[in-house]
Amino acid sequence: MGNVCNLKPLGDKIVIKREDAEEKTAGGIVLPDSAKEKPKEGTVVVLGEGKLLEDGSRAKFQVKEGDKVLFTSYAGNEISVGTDEFLLMSEDDILAVID
Repeated sequence: MGNVCNLKPLGDKIVIKREDAEEKTAGGIVLPDSAKEKPKEGTVVVLGEGKLLEDGSRAKFQVKEGDKVLFTSYAGNEISVGTDEFLLMSEDDILAVID
């Protein structure tokens, strides 16, 4: 995944690799790029240090690197590292871990 190891998210930020968009519909129709819905699933690739609490300690993440997750539609900011695209979001934007 390119130079994603060079990214170090701050605080409760998480870097996610979004799943690829579906190329075809269930009926077999090929979708142009403009019609593809951006998936709301991805894989956690890098975690920050955790949210800073009032006592100076850091909250532990509920997700870990490698977890497949479901997130909100407009979650995060899109970032590019080389030719790879990622999302940088807060843990609050993650809705669930997919088993």
